[in-house]
Amino acid sequence: MNLPYTVAPPRRATISDVAREAGTGKTSISRYLNGELSVLSPELRARIEAAIERLDYQPNQMARGLKRGRNRLVGMLVADLTNPYSVEVLQGVEAACHALGYMPLICHAANEVEMERRYLQLLTTYRVEGVIVNAVGVREETLRPVGDGGIPAVLVDRTVDGLVADRVGLDNTAAAELGTRHLLEQGFDDLWFVVQPFERVSSRRLREAAFHAVLGGQTRARGHTVVLDLGDAAVVEQTLAELDQALDAALARHAAPANTRGRIALFAANAPVALSLARHLNARHGARWQELVALLSIDDPEWAELTGITTIRQPTYQIGWRAVEFLHERIAGGAADARDCLLRGELVVRASTSR
Repeated sequence: MNLPYTVAPPRRATISDVAREAGTGKTSISRYLNGELSVLSPELRARIEAAIERLDYQPNQMARGLKRGRNRLVGMLVADLTNPYSVEVLQGVEAACHALGYMPLICHAANEVEMERRYLQLLTTYRVEGVIVNAVGVREETLRPVGDGGIPAVLVDRTVDGLVADRVGLDNTAAAELGTRHLLEQGFDDLWFVVQPFERVSSRRLREAAFHAVLGGQTRARGHTVVLDLGDAAVVEQTLAELDQALDAALARHAAPANTRGRIALFAANAPVALSLARHLNARHGARWQELVALLSIDDPEWAELTGITTIRQPTYQIGWRAVEFLHERIAGGAADARDCLLRGELVVRASTSR
């Protein structure tokens, strides 16, 4: 009987192998790999280069980095990779890391505060050179392992009470003001701001506050806030049922069918909320639901163009790229005071808010 066997993979060449092949010591090889070429003779440099090529030697970059205190690893903590916003920001992060010579480690917390804490602790054990944080409930004490360890952190579209750190993101106040004013200019006078739980998330708080601030400056329109917890299906169902009752009452107040369109509008705080609303309204009222209620959303996912939803498009790629640039400057020892980089959103008007 023939017994199965496996072929062991070829052993990778070591620095000792290169030294033996080149007829020199490991110190000379290390100097060559670290770029200290001036201390080596041209003849020795040529022998080392030839030995590396013959043996196909690949240096252990992680070990070299740890020895020098640099490993070029950058951690990124992401709250929700199912959110198109996070994916688009990540594209900018990856591009900037590639351009600046970093390797990103992506940690998906799935909107779990405990998972965020565990990932941040894990990133410190990997001795990353910096951390980019786009998380839901991260607190100062959660980030303490990063700060106490001297690891620079950049917050994406978030602030953390008690933590002084660079921040990059959308100008949330300006974006919510832009959307609210657009709805008012289009003649809507019954406005509903629909947002996920916002007590622990600074960007959501800013958007909700700016919505009401604009409405508080006039008397023609009324504003309401609806909290939609997408993490709990039963709560979503109950909240949407309550919203249906409120919208039915609002439609009844407007009475004449010809006047219903152009009066009631939903302002979704982000794309996941907008998608939940659009699917629900389509299921309840059919394909012509936009004749009854308008919808505007912060974030501009691909499906919004297909369904004609007005949006406020975020400069997501630029947000990710700038976050890495800020981190790179911190790692290099530059910049003293914490900085805010707030980028403007772009209003993209489509059929959902047209009169």
